[in-house]
Amino acid sequence: MAPSPLLVFDFDGVLVDGMTEYWWSARRAAQTLRPECQLPSAIPDGFRQLRPLIHKGWEMVLAALELSRSDLDLTNYLNTYADQLQPALERWQLSTTSLQNSLEAQRQQAIASDRASWLALHRPYPGVLERLRQLEMEDTPWRVLTTKGAQFAAELLKAQGLQPQAVDGHEQGSKTDVLLRLCQSEERELWFIEDRRPTLEAVRNTTGLNAVRCYLVRWGYLGPQDQENLPAGIALLQEETFRSPLSTWPA
Repeated sequence: MAPSPLLVFDFDGVLVDGMTEYWWSARRAAQTLRPECQLPSAIPDGFRQLRPLIHKGWEMVLAALELSRSDLDLTNYLNTYADQLQPALERWQLSTTSLQNSLEAQRQQAIASDRASWLALHRPYPGVLERLRQLEMEDTPWRVLTTKGAQFAAELLKAQGLQPQAVDGHEQGSKTDVLLRLCQSEERELWFIEDRRPTLEAVRNTTGLNAVRCYLVRWGYLGPQDQENLPAGIALLQEETFRSPLSTWPA
């Protein structure tokens, strides 16, 4: 009998809805770097629209800074997001490292000063925690692969009493690099569950990862067309399927 697969979950947008924490931390980091920026405490609609396009934490802080601009053409920014990043970095005279460090400093300070309030900014998706606990009872291994700092994802999982095999954050390299290392070290089949379609497409286009099963969750931070015309090798994962036995998941 073949061993059960190793499930590799993205974190934000798959296990947890962290939109409130994203804006809380990104706003504070942006105003620490540029105190003159005027940003609302409530999550702007523009930030919600940008979230499906954001890949790494530093981009959230940059997005907050950009949303403070009175002359921002949001529609154009959304349509040309990838091309906007470098000009935005130059506009604010900031590096990706300074943005990331500022974001993580805000999170570290929040955990140290009021851990309960910081944890409360995150909302696990309905049924997800129960399903993860069920996987543990079924002896199905799972781990987390995120562009968030591993410390912060681990802190949230610990608060829920969950113990993944491992938590790989941005410190461990790109998601494709981590998956390549897992493919080389694991004898089990790998299933990767993610809410960002470009990330799954990158996995599908990476030599050495063709055997990884890729799933796009329906409940994550998806763009308007993300579920349409999925390429071969990427299956849409519905909520009810996620809660069902692994044998019922699409191949």
